Amino acid sequence: MAHKVIADPSSEVKVQPGATTSAGILDEKGLKAIVVGFDTGQGTPVHDVPQAAIVQVLSGLLRYSVGDETFDLGPGSWLHLPPGTSHAQTALEPTVLLLTMIEPSGG
Repeated sequence: MAHKVIADPSSEVKVQPGATTSAGILDEKGLKAIVVGFDTGQGTPVHDVPQAAIVQVLSGLLRYSVGDETFDLGPGSWLHLPPGTSHAQTALEPTVLLLTMIEPSGG
């Protein structure tokens, strides 16, 4: 695959009232990147990640729960989740994040 440049990943989605939106920006063997937009109050319930994941908040404010810990993540915040990590997230205001998922070697 040739290189890919996206100058402003947050422009790949538009936050919709009362909704969660997403746009895949990379999908190749072992690596996926998705831009996700959450309106205030939107999020995901507790679930486990099957592969390693990196969450980077591009705009807004996101409450993230990992196990017994809770973090409020703002623009520029970066979070690594190892495979099997239980987590949940809720947008405290309209929020856009970049989710990168990495399959283990051979995956």
